[in-house]
Amino acid sequence: MGTVGLTLPWKHRISTVRQDEELPRVEPSGREWQGSGAANAVADDAAMAAGCLAGELHAYERLYKVQGARMRNLARNLLGTQSDAEDAVQETFLKVQRSIASFRGQSSFVTWTFRILVNTCHDLRRSRTRRKEHSQEEAEDAMPRPEARAASAHPGLRMALERAIAELTEHQRSVFLLYEVEGFRHAEIAAMLEITETASKNTLFQAKKNLRVMLEPPRSAEA
Repeated sequence: MGTVGLTLPWKHRISTVRQDEELPRVEPSGREWQGSGAANAVADDAAMAAGCLAGELHAYERLYKVQGARMRNLARNLLGTQSDAEDAVQETFLKVQRSIASFRGQSSFVTWTFRILVNTCHDLRRSRTRRKEHSQEEAEDAMPRPEARAASAHPGLRMALERAIAELTEHQRSVFLLYEVEGFRHAEIAAMLEITETASKNTLFQAKKNLRVMLEPPRSAEA
């Protein structure tokens, strides 16, 4: 399995992770709903929704300008490559345009858009896995990847965390990235993934617990 390949600048360095410690929080790519800009963000969200519903091109352009980088970042983290991320974002905008009439305002327009993006990424990931499963297994059996050996010889925080995130379940990985990397609230994540806020919180807790276990250095026999 390939690494997740987080695209954000990392300011954290992992030392030993104790069982009672919190995992370091990843710097988000942007938070649209904090501070004094919250009211403006809500108004902008409503304006984009109204414009897209009316079929106005500038509304879609505004959506891409405001959320495009954030969407690419999340798609990159979910899919692992920039080219797949670009494909996912492009496909998402096509789906938004085709299904805009189904938007009922039960969540924010941005949340609705990201729900489509996450589902698109999951579909692309599953499709890619099915296509490459046999060839990847044959390649891995024939020749281990050099970068895997290098990572084992010289482990670092970023690569260790990327590999650990890649080992999470699809659901845990989505919640973790949406909350820790993209800075969405549990209410927004719940709307995107069509789960409850409690389920989002529990999934994040389990994801962190699993990451902590994977990142914890092996204990010596004496310990």
